Amino acid sequence: MNIAIFGKSFNGNLIKYFQELISKLEDNNCNLYFYKPFHELVEHKVKFNSEVLFFSEHYEIKNKVDVLLSIGGDGTLLDTITLIRDSNIPVLGINLGRLGFLSSVSKDEISTSMESVLNGNYSLDKRTLIKLETKENLFGDLNFALNELTIHKKDNPSLIVIHVSVDDHFLNSYWADGLIVSTPTGSTGYSLSCHGPIIAPGSDNFIINPIASHNLTVRPIVIPDSSTIRINVEGRNKEFSLGLDSRFKKIDSSFELTIKKEKFYINLINMPEKDFFSTIREKLKWGLDVRN
Repeated sequence: MNIAIFGKSFNGNLIKYFQELISKLEDNNCNLYFYKPFHELVEHKVKFNSEVLFFSEHYEIKNKVDVLLSIGGDGTLLDTITLIRDSNIPVLGINLGRLGFLSSVSKDEISTSMESVLNGNYSLDKRTLIKLETKENLFGDLNFALNELTIHKKDNPSLIVIHVSVDDHFLNSYWADGLIVSTPTGSTGYSLSCHGPIIAPGSDNFIINPIASHNLTVRPIVIPDSSTIRINVEGRNKEFSLGLDSRFKKIDSSFELTIKKEKFYINLINMPEKDFFSTIREKLKWGLDVRN
């Protein structure tokens, strides 16, 4: 099996867990494709018993690897989509970071999870992406996001005004610090911290959620992901921040943003004993008696 390994940073205190992962894969004769900048972080800390191959760009693993392992937290996994794109390569997140909604395999589950991957004992969870269209093609061929699109004010305490229409029907003008358009995957991210609902994967919805709205009666709204959302922004400041997951650009009020569902999906690997509901119970501590 050909396994790609991606990461952005490395905590040396977790070296034994990462060594366990590498040894497990080598013992099963896997070919390892390392993201080159990540390999440079770990090459003197981990013992390799076989030759390692390298990649830095998406085309270097397309049609070559069977699974990509994301080593870190959810932010690391979000960055894998710039390498996965429309290749359909399944992604498994190994949580050597913090909370980890997407990177659901803990450091103590590495061995059993790798057994499942190597034996094909897993399911694929198809996750919807948001697609951004602008005349200026701001993000080039990376104009999609797994979690959310965000608009936020920049360097000014004044509110901005965000005009939103859905399928050419005017929805609202939000007076706020910003706005989030979230996928179901992103519903447990930034949108959740702004009091948005949790949406189960596969719900075929987007969430439109204001950030610190000036109007207290304004609430998040859930719409079908078959909708086309159009957004214009204005404010005292001339520049605003536009984000797709962890990638950001500056825009001004001349930009019109068109948001749709992307044509392709990202395939996240689910372990046999895990599902979305067990993950949110675990991560959000649901059902625990915390009175003591």
